[in-house]
Amino acid sequence: MAIRPASTDPIAKYILGLYHKAFIEQENAQVRKLPLVIGISGPQGSGKSTVVAAVAKVLRSKNLNVVDFSLDDVYLTHQDQVALSNANPDNKLVSHRGLPGTHDVKLCLNVFDDLLQQKPTNTPRYDKSAFQGQGDRSTNTFPVKPYYDIVLFEGWCVGFRQLPESVVEQIWKASTGPLSHHSLDHVKFVNRALAQYDQIWSKFHALIQIEALDLNYIYEWRTQQEHDLIQKKGSGMTDAQVRQFVDGYMPAYELYLRTLQQTRSLAITLNRDRKVVNLQEPNKL
Repeated sequence: MAIRPASTDPIAKYILGLYHKAFIEQENAQVRKLPLVIGISGPQGSGKSTVVAAVAKVLRSKNLNVVDFSLDDVYLTHQDQVALSNANPDNKLVSHRGLPGTHDVKLCLNVFDDLLQQKPTNTPRYDKSAFQGQGDRSTNTFPVKPYYDIVLFEGWCVGFRQLPESVVEQIWKASTGPLSHHSLDHVKFVNRALAQYDQIWSKFHALIQIEALDLNYIYEWRTQQEHDLIQKKGSGMTDAQVRQFVDGYMPAYELYLRTLQQTRSLAITLNRDRKVVNLQEPNKL
């Protein structure tokens, strides 16, 4: 389910404002025009993918060439994910796709390099249904051609930043939630993996965060999504399986949501019904 359509407009307006400012600056400086890169971060079930699609549609209606893809598109291949899991057999945090460490950062950077150099490229796609739901890189890609005006890149942990290990340990010791269910060494493994993601985030000109007023809404949102999937496909996870699934992501939320507050350019807060209850603009955070 998506954010109410009205929220598309302020996001699109914000991005258009940035685009026109960047365009004028590059024109005045007589430099080669680069695409504006926007990171969009939001938890599972928040509707970020739907919003990105809606925003892209608005931007394209302005005759802008928009490329949108997701962090989900650059998960490790099934073979590489199995190898990662086998190399860390006791670490449930990387036993399946999802958390930092389970993405192909090099592939993502290669795509960004092509986009920023205004070269034709293929954005990857990931097939989550492959290998009985374990997933695999799809053989189908989406070809895109310049001239690129705007790149939208979304994902559940987009913008998360590595923390000092002393801070990780402090948060881990204080946790009574899912984070506490994992050993400190396993949590530190994910934290170390997150460091390389800064190479992706450094491409952003702005970072938009879609956040839940209460983090526990994620369980409800993801359960609703699964119920919708069952109605459409006839099969899906049980409510208990959904809770277990979301539990796997909660350690990262416990650790890293605070890092977004330091780098986000625009924050949109949703209530239980996914209605926008707060919108914070730059210089007002």
